Amino acid sequence: MLLEGKKALIFGVANNKSIAYGIAKRFREQGARLAFNYVGEAIKKRVEPISEELGGEFTFHCDVGDDAQIEAAAALVREKWGEVDVLVHSVAFANRENLIGRYIDVTREDFALALDISAYSLTAICRAFEPMLRRDTSVITMTYHGSTQIYPGYNIMGVAKAALEASMRYLSWDLGQKGVRVNAISSGPIRTLAAAAVGRLKDIFGRIDDNAPLHRNVTTEDVGGAAVFLASDLSRAVTGEIHYVDCGFHRVGV
Repeated sequence: MLLEGKKALIFGVANNKSIAYGIAKRFREQGARLAFNYVGEAIKKRVEPISEELGGEFTFHCDVGDDAQIEAAAALVREKWGEVDVLVHSVAFANRENLIGRYIDVTREDFALALDISAYSLTAICRAFEPMLRRDTSVITMTYHGSTQIYPGYNIMGVAKAALEASMRYLSWDLGQKGVRVNAISSGPIRTLAAAAVGRLKDIFGRIDDNAPLHRNVTTEDVGGAAVFLASDLSRAVTGEIHYVDCGFHRVGV
């Protein structure tokens, strides 16, 4: 198995429709050991059964907008595992009103919140966990093509994903000096809890069916398969990259 015995830390599972769930499921199929974060009691009630289902070894509370909680999570993981082989960052947030209407109407405070949770959190997590990242550790974050193209309604999240992608590249340089790889997966739209907040994203699904080279939408299993590659030793020379999993839609000029 490609991930036999690798310790994989998963940030961002919300339910069994989440992209992070699809990744964790594929990781488990390939022999990875799993641990999951959650934020608050409502998410804990969803994550703990998922952890049990997938053979997770532990769950832990961590709000990625709070440096103290990230440091506490790192201390717990160090106590439990000592080191981490794979770190998955599948975290994003913006106030719902910023994902409908006009981007120009976003406030300074809402801009800062979206960039903090959706982009800066990757840097904060990598900094806190850096002492546990061994040579050949793989860090994987999740982005979307709205970072480079206009998707009306994606708005502030497109700006945040652009910042996330830039952060990923600079982190790949900093952490590459110790042999750690940092990459992003740009998934096509999937009907997740997070996607439901984007007002006009639902209009995209039919367009992908009609226009993507593979003429279908992607699934969480598709994204999970790509994540297995990036987490495994097969991708030892791949870093600083955006790996598209969108049935080729980003390559179509229509």
